[in-house]
Amino acid sequence: MNIEEILDDMDDLLDRSRPIPFAAHKAVIDADRMRELLNSAHLNIPAEIKRAKLIDSDCDRIINEAREKAESIIQDAETRASRMISEQAILQEAKKRALDMLTKAQNGSNDIKDAAEKYVNRLLDEAQDYFRNNLQEVQQTKDKINSVKK
Repeated sequence: MNIEEILDDMDDLLDRSRPIPFAAHKAVIDADRMRELLNSAHLNIPAEIKRAKLIDSDCDRIINEAREKAESIIQDAETRASRMISEQAILQEAKKRALDMLTKAQNGSNDIKDAAEKYVNRLLDEAQDYFRNNLQEVQQTKDKINSVKK
């Protein structure tokens, strides 16, 4: 069952509700059925949001791996450089390469993180718009029901 079907069922549940005497804007509904529908809605959150969360966690993992790799590269460069201390030029070149690699790894991880954050924000904005629109439809239906009862 998708979100739209669940919202339709909620709407039907409201349509079948009985008005409370002396309170036309209030009605008695089947609370257990409403809870089931709400639980179904929670379980059927669009897959894009779940994917966005996975992408976000993958981004963090990639950043950590890049950081570890960069640290490992620096460590390797420093070890080799210390063995060749007598040749100053080789030591300087190793440090320069390690720093270049670290900079590239950090820039790459920042780019990945930025792209993932933009993607997640876009998906969350879309989900928010989707739910806002459906909530407006539910409110409009509710208003129509209430106006008919008056």
